[in-house]
Amino acid sequence: MESWVPVAESADVTTVPRPVEVAGRAYVAVRLTPDAPASLVARVCPHRLVPLTAATVAGGRLRCAYHGWEFDAAGTCVALPSLGDDATIPPRAHLAPAPRAEERDGRVWACLSDLPEPAPAAAALTNTDPRLRRAWHPAALSTEVAGPAGLAVTVVGQQYTLRRGAALTATPEPAGLVERWGMVWLAPEPPLVPLFDDPDAEDAGYVGAWLEPARTRVNAGFVADNFLDVAHFPFVHTGTFGADADRVVEAVEVVPEPGGFRSVQDQWFDNPEDPGVVAGERPLRQRRRATYVHRAPFQLLLRLEELDAGAVKTILFFAQPETDTSTRIYTKMLLHGIGGEARPGPATVAREVAFEEAVLAEDLVLQDAVSQPGLPLDMRTELHVRADRLGVALRRELVRFLDRAGG
Repeated sequence: MESWVPVAESADVTTVPRPVEVAGRAYVAVRLTPDAPASLVARVCPHRLVPLTAATVAGGRLRCAYHGWEFDAAGTCVALPSLGDDATIPPRAHLAPAPRAEERDGRVWACLSDLPEPAPAAAALTNTDPRLRRAWHPAALSTEVAGPAGLAVTVVGQQYTLRRGAALTATPEPAGLVERWGMVWLAPEPPLVPLFDDPDAEDAGYVGAWLEPARTRVNAGFVADNFLDVAHFPFVHTGTFGADADRVVEAVEVVPEPGGFRSVQDQWFDNPEDPGVVAGERPLRQRRRATYVHRAPFQLLLRLEELDAGAVKTILFFAQPETDTSTRIYTKMLLHGIGGEARPGPATVAREVAFEEAVLAEDLVLQDAVSQPGLPLDMRTELHVRADRLGVALRRELVRFLDRAGG
């Protein structure tokens, strides 16, 4: 005999997804059109486990806020933008089963008989995993450590006090403490992977600019994965550059390197701010080379080279794992030839900083909806598609790092 329980008032279930519980398990209640019956669907998208309470309803479908995957009322994935309109959708792209829903007496009821067996909890890398102590982590901007009074920082769940006297010190004493790129780096135990040296040659000739450090409650692994991900651009960065981003993402080459990897991608883009375009010397459509570099666990770099105009923007991006609910994000730009200026002036630098801060703010809004305490490293926990090659490389490199650190 079937058993049903009320989970929401009918009037409270609209085209705005809302969380509900069925026998202590989380689901999402939604109507896919204003006059459609209420449906219950799984709590998260199977791709990157982003809660579907952050999704939107469009065209009678539920659209995930992160990568635009679309689902019907039965939880079937009916659109996967990064693969294109004619792509074969993998069976695992469909939502996990959810109980049937019925509306009676002004309430939405869920069928308890439909509850599946709970899935076992998947292992994930959290910010306080002790194996992360075998790595370099950003701890503060150099300018934040002003004198002997001390600055309290947290790295991998442990608090340190940084002081600047005759020399920079930290209490308790870590295995490593250095300054690089205008930042203090701290290694609680002997680090397995060095700081990368890619941008150092450009530092002297480029104009550097810091964004204000930001915090997010997601783990540093998710932050790193987000930085490497291009498929989310059209859906998360709608207020900055996402409207012009390609939805279909082709596979890219990833080259392993000691402690990380590198990916070089040549692209075409419109460059209306190039003075050569304004002067009629170069076409609007131009070539750009994007180079991503990763070093375990959370050192990241993106270099954008405008091959026709000659401008270069290098973005250094670092995540500081503080606690299991706090990650501090550092972003530094190195600029050359932007707007035709070999050494961009203050107005150009301010404009570039404001733009990158707006981009980061859009990512932080998305991250605020995420509830995963760690980055899953078992490849079966999430569904990876062609557009996720850099994310897969990140997970594999983190697994290698953790295996070494645990040994």
